[in-house]
Amino acid sequence: MSEEKMQKTKAKEPKKKDAGKVFLSELSKSSTTVTILAIISGLILGGLLVALTTEEVYTAPSFGEGLKVALQAVWKTYEALFTGAIGTPSKIVAALQSGDAEAIRRAFNPFFESLVASTPYIFAGLAVALGFRVGLFNIGAEGQIFIGALCAVTAGIYLKGLPHIIHVPLSMLAGALGGALWGFIPGILKAKTGAHEVINSIMMNYIAFRLSEFFLTGLLKDPDKFIPVSAKIEESAMLTRFFAHPIRFHSGFFIALLMALLVYILLFKTTWGFELRTVGANMNAARYAGMNIVVNTVIAMSLSGALAGMAGANEVLGINHNLAVAFSSGYGFDAIALALIGKSHPFGVILAALLFGFLRNGAVQMQLTAGIPIDIISILQAFILAFIAAPAIIRTIYRLKEPDFEEAGVKLSGWGGN
Repeated sequence: MSEEKMQKTKAKEPKKKDAGKVFLSELSKSSTTVTILAIISGLILGGLLVALTTEEVYTAPSFGEGLKVALQAVWKTYEALFTGAIGTPSKIVAALQSGDAEAIRRAFNPFFESLVASTPYIFAGLAVALGFRVGLFNIGAEGQIFIGALCAVTAGIYLKGLPHIIHVPLSMLAGALGGALWGFIPGILKAKTGAHEVINSIMMNYIAFRLSEFFLTGLLKDPDKFIPVSAKIEESAMLTRFFAHPIRFHSGFFIALLMALLVYILLFKTTWGFELRTVGANMNAARYAGMNIVVNTVIAMSLSGALAGMAGANEVLGINHNLAVAFSSGYGFDAIALALIGKSHPFGVILAALLFGFLRNGAVQMQLTAGIPIDIISILQAFILAFIAAPAIIRTIYRLKEPDFEEAGVKLSGWGGN
């Protein structure tokens, strides 16, 4: 009997060990389903908004004709959005059949341009997501992007005579260090004095904006230009472009993917990453376990700032090759939405960044072809984010089963928190 009991006990052990895996698998499936349905719902509401704001719908002779016009307007809008972000399938096929190199590049350019637009989103999204994982709200990513760009363009202009293989990493490193410094300040204030990082990082944004204006009208200003813009960086500092004109796709995209992998390894495969996540999950428990809250807070904000700084460096070294006032299109603020949609996971951030990048790039063609204002994309993003932030809405609409566990969310030390 004793041997039989031992065998039964052993047979049950694997089930206990697999319970954690089953829990994580179900959690992942639940979050993914809600995210996908949130995106679909956002697109549906966006289409409804297009239909309701189309004048021809209200001048149609009958309800049926009005409905037909509305559906045509929505189809035309999303068709233009798709072709602007991916490319026109017929043009791609025709270009490939012709064998003309320039025609092929032009046919595939919308797709690669979407990847270019997604790259700074990946960097910035990783920056905010890393802060979220440690319970910190880094709303200063926009200012860190500016400082990163400022440092990168300085290195790109004034470091001369360096080979490409050295100049590019040094310029990217300069951008990362600049962003890290801008994250370190609110981080040390948070850790030492308890000053909330949201307030401090917002204030640091304005300092970064004015500081960049100061340098672009002074030391860094191109003397040959009337407007406040820096000189062009050295060719040796430019990120490698893989194709000829008009494609601007460059190596920054792969650097962003590499950084996402490194952030994943840091957070989920190292002891240090475990400490960072523990501090974010429960600061009191982390303190009781002997973890250094001050060090982890400062390091997390500095790393977050470094990633945001690399977003600015990417734009300077890969796309613009100089720095102008207000060069960033709100990447730092959009990054908050990216981190939330991506559930603060590096790979989720990549997917969310690709979504935002493709929407932003496709919106240009949508406005030209369908006559729909580009601002509709911001509304789409807002719809999607609202559904992500309130998954109960999606579960109610689509009659999804309530999970038997609490869905993972962003846990911040909070206003007035520890």
